[in-house]
Amino acid sequence: MAEAKTGEEEKQQINKTPPPFDLNDFTIIKEGEAEILMHAKNEVFYNKTQVNNRDMSIAVLRAFISKQKEEHEALLSKRMKKASKVTENHASEVEASVKLTNGSSNGECEPLDEIPQGEPCSTGDEPEKTFEGKGQGELKPPRVLEALSASGLRALRYAREVEGIGQVVALDNDKASVEACRRNIKFNGSVVSAKVESNLADARVYMLTHPKEFDVVDLDPYGSPSVFLDSAVQSIADGGLLMCTATDMAVLCGGNGEVCYSKYGSYPLRGKYCHEMALRILLACIESHANRYKRYIVPVLSVQMDFYVRVFVRVYTSASAMKNTPLKLSYVYQCIGCDSFHLQPIGRTVSKNTSVRYLPGFGPVVPQECSDCGKKYNMGGPIWSAPIHDQDWVTSILSEVKAMKDRYPAFDRIFAILTTISEELPDVPLFLSLHNLCATLKCTSPSAVIFRSAVINAGYRISGTHVNPLGLKSDAPMNVIWDIMRCWVKTHPVKAQSPDQSGSVILAKEPVLQANFARAVASLSKAQAKKVARFLPNPERHWGPKLRAGRTITSKHVSLLGADAVNGILNNDEQESEEPQAKRKKTEDPTSIS
Repeated sequence: MAEAKTGEEEKQQINKTPPPFDLNDFTIIKEGEAEILMHAKNEVFYNKTQVNNRDMSIAVLRAFISKQKEEHEALLSKRMKKASKVTENHASEVEASVKLTNGSSNGECEPLDEIPQGEPCSTGDEPEKTFEGKGQGELKPPRVLEALSASGLRALRYAREVEGIGQVVALDNDKASVEACRRNIKFNGSVVSAKVESNLADARVYMLTHPKEFDVVDLDPYGSPSVFLDSAVQSIADGGLLMCTATDMAVLCGGNGEVCYSKYGSYPLRGKYCHEMALRILLACIESHANRYKRYIVPVLSVQMDFYVRVFVRVYTSASAMKNTPLKLSYVYQCIGCDSFHLQPIGRTVSKNTSVRYLPGFGPVVPQECSDCGKKYNMGGPIWSAPIHDQDWVTSILSEVKAMKDRYPAFDRIFAILTTISEELPDVPLFLSLHNLCATLKCTSPSAVIFRSAVINAGYRISGTHVNPLGLKSDAPMNVIWDIMRCWVKTHPVKAQSPDQSGSVILAKEPVLQANFARAVASLSKAQAKKVARFLPNPERHWGPKLRAGRTITSKHVSLLGADAVNGILNNDEQESEEPQAKRKKTEDPTSIS
């Protein structure tokens, strides 16, 4: 007994042993229910701004787990109904065969001519075969892979805050990051230590060697995720969730179109809708990688916020469903004069009886010159032109976030974004900018309510967009939009312009549609009517991208980090460099030798 006690005491002493690092060298950062230790030097990447990203991911992950349970219960119910139907059919067959027999009352039956010799005969007391045990295994907690973990904060928050989550695997190919992640796992206690494991590995190789093993894969790289997508879509289990971030917005939004094409396989256009186009380019790229393995994606939520885009898609396997991919992709024609845009679907289907033929899309959808202003078109894409959100998911995520708002550090921001997304037209790709339309015509801008009313009164739908506070989504064709603007200019005249200007060409035509600017009931969304904040300012200055881990921080990084932060880091570096010099002087001083 004494030996056992000493063993327990030793274990307690080991657990109480201080970690092999000095806490004074670290700053404790708390986000949600997780805490991490951050060194003063820029050794491991951490960005406070990404709290919005992490909160949104936790909200979607909670919704995914609840949806997974619902789907599993529905599948079990379907199997039970099928099994009971088979059992009933089997029982009726047995009853019919018993009636045909001339057996005695004790249950024994005489062999009939129809029953082959050697087969056992049925009796009323024989237990019936059922299929209850087939496929009724309990739903396992979802396994999560964080492919690029850095400090491990995201993995820690998943483990601590998401109920019903299984194992969380955090990867990084940087030794300092893995050490920091393991240190943070221990710092967060035994519950996290049991759920989260950190590995030093190349995420691409790890995902390729673990096919269809993870229910959730989270990609949040510094820059483009394109090099990780091929292996990511292979490592996700059927029906699993891929969460992917892209921060290379200059590339995705048309700053470097040729680079975007080489990374994502699509050419971007520099329109007011460029951030939504970035979302749709990323979705088209993921779909392309998934199709190579007879898989396809279903977007549940796609968000553009701060300085990045983030998409949440489910991955399924089906060779037949994969054939619908060309129906979900389109090229975009954008006029260089008036910024009108038109979509050219890549494919179409022709149905005859029960058969479906997949054919190339009809085209072109536009003439050589713009029918509104006479200028040429730029062509971009292909982009994802199918819905980028699942409204059922958005509604459930929004209600869950509202019910647990105390558990989201960035509740105000993600609630505002989700509210705006819930009111978007799901089947309308890209959007118009009212200010851009007015800039083309050189006219004063109508209020958003008046313009919305005119579109609604013309018999079309219109909504806002979470990407741009001035953006308007509508299923009205561009000729209707310009007719509404022509009617507006008739009551709000503009100065004479050069006849070759796009605005002059547009205004030279008489409107076919007579716009009605009377205020419509639906001109304000529910959130606007209730005065719910939808577009919030940044909570602090320098709220944006941060320096890549390992880079030396200098005075040129003031615009990213702020003057106070940069000066504090530089002063610490100077003090650290002075301390070794002072020690060296003491050892060289002969009076210090005893």
